[in-house]
Amino acid sequence: MDILTLFVIVPVITILILVFMKNLKQARIVSLVGMTVQALMSFNLVYAYFQERKINNDIMVFVTDMTWFEHFNIHYTVGVDGISVAMIVLSSIVVLAGVLISWKMEDLPKEFFISLIVLATGVFGFFISIDLFTMFVFYEIAVIPMYLLIGIWGSGPKEYSAMKLTLMLMGASALLLVGILGIYFNSGADGGALTFNILEIAKVNIPVEAQKLFFPITFIGFAVLGAMFPFHTWSPDGHASAPTAVSMLHAGVLMKLGGYGVFRIAMYLLPEGALIWSDFFIVLAVIGVFYGALAAVKQTDLKYINAYSSVSHLGMVLFALLMLNRTSWNGAILQSLSHGFMTAMFFALIGMIYGRTHTRDVRKLGGLLKVIPFISVMYVIAGLASLGLPGFSGFMAEMQIFVGAFQHPDMFHRVATIITVSAIVVTAVYILRVVGMMLMGPVKNSEFENLPKATWFERAGVILLLIPIVFMGMTPIWLSDMIRESLQPFIERMM
Repeated sequence: MDILTLFVIVPVITILILVFMKNLKQARIVSLVGMTVQALMSFNLVYAYFQERKINNDIMVFVTDMTWFEHFNIHYTVGVDGISVAMIVLSSIVVLAGVLISWKMEDLPKEFFISLIVLATGVFGFFISIDLFTMFVFYEIAVIPMYLLIGIWGSGPKEYSAMKLTLMLMGASALLLVGILGIYFNSGADGGALTFNILEIAKVNIPVEAQKLFFPITFIGFAVLGAMFPFHTWSPDGHASAPTAVSMLHAGVLMKLGGYGVFRIAMYLLPEGALIWSDFFIVLAVIGVFYGALAAVKQTDLKYINAYSSVSHLGMVLFALLMLNRTSWNGAILQSLSHGFMTAMFFALIGMIYGRTHTRDVRKLGGLLKVIPFISVMYVIAGLASLGLPGFSGFMAEMQIFVGAFQHPDMFHRVATIITVSAIVVTAVYILRVVGMMLMGPVKNSEFENLPKATWFERAGVILLLIPIVFMGMTPIWLSDMIRESLQPFIERMM
């Protein structure tokens, strides 16, 4: 069995074992062991990737191909480059942290962990796929469990939030399917056989008119999951109603499928379409960056603040991708990774605070640094990473985005860059506002004076997310080089 298929097999085996578990303790131990194995496999994949690149000049390595539906030339084809390896590591760490944060889940715990790991299975399958049809199947596997995870284990208007999320993402999936089929039926434009294989399609000169038609359809299909303005409204409501671990996976992992799909499929396979439509979508991305930051300033609910912050940060990812140069693309991938770890850490800490105070309203909180120091200090660190402080992951990502974007000599791109850069100031406003109101000063409520300290599994989950945030910030060069190397095929397609 190839090394990549194990990333689907291990969670499936974990799910099958969970089906036969009878109590909470068994369910959480099996989930923890399964996702720990998955995380260790991802670290081994990084090592194996570098070893393979020493002897193999191919950008895409560990490629395995098996025929699935021969009549339509659909294959189970998997492979990874530096970008997908980085996304797999992100996913494995966030999923493992999510299991740790959910250690005390008592409401249908077996079913909860099964649903959570089904979502993870879809995510891993998506990142290793290089066949469009297989990728779409895993995409749907990742999205569908969100309805159950929010609708059953959520809080507040959970049925409304779950339905809204599902309807909008299914609508985006319909667009995405049209785009994929459009690419498929044009994959034989040079006289070859129709194919779903991304590497084969990249060798074909798809007619410009077809690219002009199918690029925006494919782009929007993925970008909805990336919370692109004005299709972002499902995300804040979904975050607010979701249980903690689901919010972590939702923002930290699931939303990354959107940006990854935009880059890997829409822009790579339809480069002429990207050149034609990029300015239009840049405008939407800039609006999303600034709107998300301003909306976060006005919120008082911690989850909504982080949700709108995600809209802003992911808008920056789309903005960087649409700048169509190596430096901004490198920054976009780093920003996706940074945001994944950072926002998962935020939601983990918000869940801990809510579990102790039973409120997410920052106006009712205050002086928590004195009461729950570990949680408070970790929240400050996550906030500093979010606003791009040097030494944390966000700084190098945002710096490369802005340097790459400003390389365009024309007024349109430079004005768009300046507006996007100014959103960092707004980010600092809402981060420092929350820190000041929630953590500093006297304890506002006497009931909060003896809150329980963070447990071992909560500390383990948060530290697991903190390590890559600091590591990326202090030693970004190895990851940046790995990503930069994998961008060469994209650069060649755009030139």
